[in-house]
Amino acid sequence: MGAKIFPLYYTRWMLALLIYLLAVLLLLFFLIMMSIYTALLIYSSLKGSPYVPTKSKIIEEIFAPAKMKKGDCLIELGSGDGRMLRYAVKKYKVSGVGVDVNPLLVFWSKLVAKAENLVDAEYKVENIFDTDLSRADHVYIFLMPELIDKLVVKMKRELKKGTVVISHGFPIKAWKKIQFHVYERRPFPTYYYRIK
Repeated sequence: MGAKIFPLYYTRWMLALLIYLLAVLLLLFFLIMMSIYTALLIYSSLKGSPYVPTKSKIIEEIFAPAKMKKGDCLIELGSGDGRMLRYAVKKYKVSGVGVDVNPLLVFWSKLVAKAENLVDAEYKVENIFDTDLSRADHVYIFLMPELIDKLVVKMKRELKKGTVVISHGFPIKAWKKIQFHVYERRPFPTYYYRIK
């Protein structure tokens, strides 16, 4: 009788040890992933573009004044989790590219776009200063003012006449003369510019 109890006890002990080890490994994996995520958020912030997602309920209000139409190209610089581009592709039938320096956010954007079968939404890890803007009909940015000021020269050089630039959060100071609309909303207003 004692010989039969020992294997049962031993099996339970091994199962408990296995569950404990699995829990430790899952916790370790979680901590490593959180460390990577935090490091990438810090990296994004240091590059001048901290990840601050735009509230989903105001996306339509932000895009409405831009008057996007089917076939237009939208480039989102600092695309974060990709929600703005995904919305525009679904609602307005545009094609577009979301660019961000954070590979984790780009991976997530690609994953969600694929799950939603959005073939016209492309996401890539790239420095925004290396992104070709020449095909854009619309550019969406939600960047810090210092980065926007540096980006103005590139946008002036590469954007074609008639391109609409939507700057959420901060104005493009150098472009006051080509501003055609302001969407006043707290805490972040949105500014609209048309390249001439």
